[in-house]
Amino acid sequence: MKVRIGLLAIFAFFILNTPVYSYVGPGLGTGALAVIVGVIVSVFLAIFAIVWYPVKRLLGIGKNKKSDAESDAESEDETAHKAEDDAKDKAEQDREK
Repeated sequence: MKVRIGLLAIFAFFILNTPVYSYVGPGLGTGALAVIVGVIVSVFLAIFAIVWYPVKRLLGIGKNKKSDAESDAESEDETAHKAEDDAKDKAEQDREK
């Protein structure tokens, strides 16, 4: 029954329509098309983001073997060692002069 009502509605839409005297120029048509494409793309990106985050966590993609705290501590140690090495090099250069 619902299918018949749907088909009747579609038939009535195409047969009983009246002409509309309006003009959709290229600017308005392109703008409307851009809006439609933008909405569709944003919906797909939102769905992809919602699905991708749990999949990424399950697969372990983007994880370092070391934790962030360990990597931060190591980078601070490297910076401190580099500063010490620079100071030693500068002291040796001053002694040579």
